[in-house]
Amino acid sequence: MRAAVLVFPGTWSDGDCVYALSCVGIESRRVWHRDATPFDADELVVLPGGFSYGDYLRCGAIARFSPVMDSVRRHAEAGGLVIGICNGFQILCEAGLLPGVLMRNDSLQFRCQPTHLVAAEHQSPFTRGIARNRVLEVPISHGEGNYFADEATLDALEAAGRVAFRYCDHAGNVTPEANPNGSLRNIAGVLSEGRNVLGMMPHPERTCDPLLGGEDGNAIWLSILSAVPLGGIMGA
Repeated sequence: MRAAVLVFPGTWSDGDCVYALSCVGIESRRVWHRDATPFDADELVVLPGGFSYGDYLRCGAIARFSPVMDSVRRHAEAGGLVIGICNGFQILCEAGLLPGVLMRNDSLQFRCQPTHLVAAEHQSPFTRGIARNRVLEVPISHGEGNYFADEATLDALEAAGRVAFRYCDHAGNVTPEANPNGSLRNIAGVLSEGRNVLGMMPHPERTCDPLLGGEDGNAIWLSILSAVPLGGIMGA
């Protein structure tokens, strides 16, 4: 498979994502936000972190109207894989491809620090290759990563197994103290109804090489690679 890494005005993690994908053998191409051409059926679409359109109005609120998002929506509706990281997660929520919103961190501070994550489910292409109870150390870098949804939506996500990752401590305990931004129920990532779209605030592309301090982020990319042969992207 290969990947399409989207670039909006203000995106700055596209290079990091291209490098991280290459570390696991995934070839990628950059796609400018004005390009509305369809993606290949077997492409992984990546919405990287950054400050699209300077985060004016709301994070992701302008980027959702970019022409490329029509292609992203069609790709997701056809079962194609999409992952939004940090600002990419915010864009996916603003575009209605994922439920909930990302609000200001409860500390009202920009937080750039290591966090620990545990996969909350193992039935998606992004998580099925991650060992149960494995704790991943993946950094965050955001000022608006506080995941919020109403109780009914949260209950529905829980019941459907659509909470992908939770913040935890180094031992895997999901505690308030391990929550870096105030996200409800320690949610660090959520899945679409079809489980083929993932949004997450931590940056797996920043832990892809021992020289960068670790390779835990590769667990997500490798999970995708291991899932595709099980039935192709449509088998998510």
